Amino acid sequence: MTTHAPQAAQAVTLPTTLDEAVAALTAVPAAVPVAGGTDLMAAVNSGQLRPAALVGLGRISEIRGWQYLDGHAMLGAGLTHARMGRPDFAALIPALAAAARAAGPPHIRNAGTLGGNIASAAPTGDALPVLAALEATLIVAGPGGARREIPVSHLLAGMDMLRAGELIGYVRVPLLHAPQVFLKATGRTGPGRAVASVALVLDPARRGVRCAVGAIAPMPLRPLEAEQWVGSLIDWDNNRALVPEALNAFGEYVAAACIPDAAPAGDGSVAQLPPAVLHLRRTVAALARRALGRALS
Repeated sequence: MTTHAPQAAQAVTLPTTLDEAVAALTAVPAAVPVAGGTDLMAAVNSGQLRPAALVGLGRISEIRGWQYLDGHAMLGAGLTHARMGRPDFAALIPALAAAARAAGPPHIRNAGTLGGNIASAAPTGDALPVLAALEATLIVAGPGGARREIPVSHLLAGMDMLRAGELIGYVRVPLLHAPQVFLKATGRTGPGRAVASVALVLDPARRGVRCAVGAIAPMPLRPLEAEQWVGSLIDWDNNRALVPEALNAFGEYVAAACIPDAAPAGDGSVAQLPPAVLHLRRTVAALARRALGRALS
């Protein structure tokens, strides 16, 4: 909600199906889709955005729930953070539920949506590292009833962008039936924007660990070598045992991969990282260590 009227919005369309919404965006290329509006209205109020028209997505019931399909969950882009934070959803995808509960105060969780979190691609979006660690894919709706799939990581990295008239319809998430953890550090007590976040999931079928670090870069970072290293140390046949020293080493490995040392100068010397960056690296290490410890406990 806002006390400032979006003066530049000349028209509002309220479709009831995904294809109707795509048609409205195709008919008015300058139109902006809006679901919860938590990011859009902030941009309007700050003067960063003056939409010529709006396409409201709140009446599209087909994208406000989820279903099961071939070992995956098909999550509607209109799912709110509040809905994803409930116990029944938490039993399905625990890390995403934890991220949804940490997304902010109640009015943000009640309005903000999964699709909006992805489309805005804010570095501090809590759902993004979880989706990256789960290797989720997007089902994108396009003109003429077209559908195509994009890995979430490709969209966030700018490798495959939404085309004119396209909308995120669903998010396909594999159901791993294994422990998942999401942790974040904020600059204050209580809900707030993440300074750093870590999502970690176990994949027993592949005997692997998948980890993504959020908020410290424009997109979630996957420390692939650290994942492979710790996955090779876990005793997958004996209660997923891991020696305690490996937890600390994993945290340091993840932090160093995501926040590396400065490149050597011409004379071979290496400049010390600034204190704030070192503190951030220690924060990432602690989050990664705790996330893995909780997943294995």
